[in-house]
Amino acid sequence: MTDFRDPPADHRTRIKICGLTRETDVDAAVDAGVDAIGLVLYDKSPRHVTLDRAVTLARQLPPFVTPVLLLVNAEASFVSEAISRLPQALLQFHGDETPEECGQSGHPYIRAARMASGFNLLDFARQFSKTQALLVDAHVEGYGGGGKLFDWSLLPSRLPCPMILSAGLNPGNVAEGVLKVRPWAVDVSSGVEAAKGIKDASLMRQFCQAVRAADRQGAETPSPARIE
Repeated sequence: MTDFRDPPADHRTRIKICGLTRETDVDAAVDAGVDAIGLVLYDKSPRHVTLDRAVTLARQLPPFVTPVLLLVNAEASFVSEAISRLPQALLQFHGDETPEECGQSGHPYIRAARMASGFNLLDFARQFSKTQALLVDAHVEGYGGGGKLFDWSLLPSRLPCPMILSAGLNPGNVAEGVLKVRPWAVDVSSGVEAAKGIKDASLMRQFCQAVRAADRQGAETPSPARIE
């Protein structure tokens, strides 16, 4: 098994900021140095945007910054429409979707996994063998991590695919997460907000700076203390 929990010392942790709803926030996220933005197409979320709005926001992005469409138990017809209108986007399945449902379009996707005591992430990864990455989130009522941290010691020491660390991250704790977990990427939403769906440009900048500082520290310390 390729060990995606042990990236090279000079690995650059990718950054995704999720739940953007305004053009000004998209611009601020790009200026802060993100690699991807998340657009929530789940109508029960306070950060929900329509597909039309997602298309408009995605037009703000420069090359090499990826839009990610967050879906929760969406109809196959809606998934197909989203792909046709935003073919450059990555899909993120965050509900109860099966491996077959996630893969039926043939479009690249990432799968959210809700971490809790007794949950076997390695088995989950084997079930979703076609996923581009697993986004590990907290297990709370409803869908999404609710801005809550989970116990990072629940994570297996090896995974067959890249891992995106999410749930409760903010500028004050993301460096610790990068150094201890060594994820492929990190994902943040509420941790950089002034209000639900309204991002804070200063917090986004601080978050990205903290990730880069952790990357530099990790490069200087090739064998950081990692959760096993």
